[in-house]
Amino acid sequence: MVTADPRATRLPAGSGVPAAGLVPREFFGRPALEVAPDLLGCVLEHQTADGLVAVALTEVEAYAGEADPASHAYRGRTRRNAVMYGPPGHAYVYFTYGMHFCVNVVCLPEGTASAVLLRAGRVVAGERLAQHRRPVNGPARDLARGPARLCQALAIDRALNGADLCDPASPLRMRKSAAARSAEETLIRTGPRVGVREGADVPWRFWLDGEPTVSTYRAHAPRRRYPRKATP
Repeated sequence: MVTADPRATRLPAGSGVPAAGLVPREFFGRPALEVAPDLLGCVLEHQTADGLVAVALTEVEAYAGEADPASHAYRGRTRRNAVMYGPPGHAYVYFTYGMHFCVNVVCLPEGTASAVLLRAGRVVAGERLAQHRRPVNGPARDLARGPARLCQALAIDRALNGADLCDPASPLRMRKSAAARSAEETLIRTGPRVGVREGADVPWRFWLDGEPTVSTYRAHAPRRRYPRKATP
C-alpha cells in the first residue's frame, strides 16, 4: 500500500476537521475519464501552519495509465509513478521542467494506474495567502490558472505525494462541490490535452465553459535542436 511522503504534515487527532463534505473514496475508484468531469466544481484544500487555501476546480485532464502513451505509467510502474498504482483518492505529485510541481488524483482500484491532472481552479478561501505565495501583479483569476500555479497557490510540493485526499486528518483534502451542478446550469467543454506529444488528439481535457480561470490551450512544442558551432 502506498502512503504519503513522511515529510507531509498530518493534522493532529481531534483537530476538528469534519469528514462530512469530503469526496468519498469510491468516487475515485472509477476510470479517470469518468472521474475527471465529475471533479469540476469540487474543492481542493490545503491546511498549513500559515493557514488554509482552497481552490474550486475548473479544469482537469484524464490519463489512462498503461493504455495511454501520454501517461507517466505508460511503460509500467517506476519509483516515480508508484503512487498511481496505489489506492484511489491519493495525490500523485511530480516535478516537471526542473521548476514546477503538478498534482493529480489517483483513480481506479489499487494495482491499476490511472489519474486526473488538476489543471486550474478558482481560489475560494485563503486568497491573500495564495497571493503571498504567488507575488505577481495580475488578476485574482490567475492565482491557480494552470497546474503549476495551482500547486504554488496551494503550497503543494513533493512532500504531499501520496497524501490521502479522503482522510479528514490529511492536510490536503478534496471536498464536494459547494453547489450542485447541472447540465442546464453549467456546460462542460472537452478538448485535447495540453502540451503532450503522444495521445494529443483525444478530448480528455475537461473544463467549465466561460470560466475565466481556465488555462490557455497550448499544443505540445518539441524542443528545437540547434547545430553546435564548430570550434575555430
